[in-house]
Amino acid sequence: MLSSIEKVIFSLIILITIIAFFYPVYKRYLIIRQGQPLARRDKLGRRIGRMLSRVLLQRCSLRNERLLTGFIHAAFFYAALTFDTMTVNHTLEGFSTRLSLFGHGVARTVVSFMIDLMAVIVLVATLYFWGRRFLLRPQALRTTPLDSAIIYSFLMATTLSYLFFEACAATAHPEEIRLSFLGPFLSRLFFGSSSSFINIGFFYRLSWWLHIVIVYAFIAYVPHSKYFHMFAGPINLIFHREKSPGEIDPLDFEKQEIYGVEKVIDLSWKDCLDSFACIECGRCQDTCPAYLSGKPLSPKMIIFNLEKHLLSSYQALRRNEREKLPNLVPEIIKPEEIWTCTSCAACMHVCPVEIEHLPKIFGLRQSQVLMKSDFPSELHSFFRNLETNANPWGIGFSRRAEWAEKERVPRIADNPEAEILLFVGCAGSFDEAGQSIAKSIVKVLRQAGINFVILGEEEKCCGDSARRLGNEYLFQTLARMNLEAFSRYRIKKILTFCPHGYHTLKDEYPKLLGLFNDIPDKEKEFLAKIEVVSHLEFLNSLIREKRLKFKPEERKVTLHDSCYYSRHHGLTDEPRRLLKSIPGISLIELPRNREHSFCCGAGGGLMWTEEKLGERINRIRSKEIASVETKTVITTCPFCLTMLRDGLKEIGQEDYSVYEISQFLSTLLG
Repeated sequence: MLSSIEKVIFSLIILITIIAFFYPVYKRYLIIRQGQPLARRDKLGRRIGRMLSRVLLQRCSLRNERLLTGFIHAAFFYAALTFDTMTVNHTLEGFSTRLSLFGHGVARTVVSFMIDLMAVIVLVATLYFWGRRFLLRPQALRTTPLDSAIIYSFLMATTLSYLFFEACAATAHPEEIRLSFLGPFLSRLFFGSSSSFINIGFFYRLSWWLHIVIVYAFIAYVPHSKYFHMFAGPINLIFHREKSPGEIDPLDFEKQEIYGVEKVIDLSWKDCLDSFACIECGRCQDTCPAYLSGKPLSPKMIIFNLEKHLLSSYQALRRNEREKLPNLVPEIIKPEEIWTCTSCAACMHVCPVEIEHLPKIFGLRQSQVLMKSDFPSELHSFFRNLETNANPWGIGFSRRAEWAEKERVPRIADNPEAEILLFVGCAGSFDEAGQSIAKSIVKVLRQAGINFVILGEEEKCCGDSARRLGNEYLFQTLARMNLEAFSRYRIKKILTFCPHGYHTLKDEYPKLLGLFNDIPDKEKEFLAKIEVVSHLEFLNSLIREKRLKFKPEERKVTLHDSCYYSRHHGLTDEPRRLLKSIPGISLIELPRNREHSFCCGAGGGLMWTEEKLGERINRIRSKEIASVETKTVITTCPFCLTMLRDGLKEIGQEDYSVYEISQFLSTLLG
């Protein structure tokens, strides 16, 4: 098709585009390489298969947070994929008309129809995205408007220039049109009866060049734009986090000199990849309880600002010049941002490319606490109470089991052969509402004939809040004392009724064992095999075994899913099965339920801080509860119980009855 000179020019365009595309890509690759080590290369085949499933089937876009946008994005993805394939074919045919990915038979005929159909989809989808961003202007989409305008303009220009080429081709080479329905129509529209009077060969060549130059200009622009997520996003999905989103990797205080994330050079390579994979869709921001309650935190802007800072710090990173890099807090990220996160993981749950916001925030907190001793003032007493009495209230540790004495709950020292250790936790030991939950659990276990015990005064705080608030040293100290007690009494199975304790004992304690060099390997193996079960799972097993029966109760109830059970561990069916086991109970779901549940505001250690900025998160959730037709609220967490009771009172709904699910079940035992 092209002359020899044109082929040389075309080859130069391709070469320039390759350089323009891969230089910024290589720059980002080098930045990622500078990130701290992180093990994510296990089970690579399965990881790649999962990524292909999510991308090719568009499972990353077809999510119920933005269903319409998801369908349109999926249609656009398949259309763009078809156009990308046609671009390759278009390039090959520029060098020789005999070269074709689709051949010259039936496949070419089918493709001629598909390309036109996909062109319509691209135009409609682009107009939708343009209108949504620039006319409706939701808050989540207000970053980089110029970049968005350039991308949409390129998409429109690429598609329209191809259709112009097709119109010219319909006149110059009608035998090649086949099932194309736009080409002949546009040919008649543009040229009509005058086609015999114009140099259609010139327009045919011109339209080919116009389309190809626009396409290659777009390709060169992609690495500089948010459209780069097309490449970084799938790679990010390969190295996704397989564990709970809230799990924190332990610090090795004997080997590390920098604790947490102080500067951008302290980020892991996955943190850097996250920054380049961001779509800027703002779904994380739309679901963040801190942002929605008027606080300074936006998960989107955390990632957005990190990406800009990574690129601007390229030279210092490449030369490993740590001293030339500013501290991330407060220069790049404000303290108010990191200290208002509830660690609910809603941001990570809705992210199409599975960006990990929480590890970055936890890392920043660790740096502030351990390196600078800079944290909210109210945490001074919180940390001190944990250090001296191993509980947040600072109540004498010798009083940890006072509630149990009245209930005649056996200690493990008196019954070492018990099948279950009930880990009571700080709320169950010292807080009045928490003690009520503990007593209810005891009542249910006795009804089912379970041989259980507690540690009593030997139990310490699990350390969840200390760890999420950045005090890793204090967390490891508390964990070590609990692990020693588990080892001393040869614990095999632990039952918890707090989602935070469940998460910490189940997922985080085992990962600490490698740091404690003085613990024998056999003992580590024993501790790693301890089974940790939530009260939701355990109570369901008792019902299946018909060891529990409940009296009928004609009542409508609603259920608040705790973040650490629902999003962090996927325990959403279990509380519903428990409620359905009670004859007469009718469950009315809240608008945001199951894995989309809205946080109560107490997670991430914020139970122990003052919520000074914006609206109280528990008020927002309480208003949502007040919108459904029931006066009975069931929770699955001691923190949630306190926050919802307080929130409902604050909005004037004092006639609501709020129960932790164990409390509710214990009142209906048959």
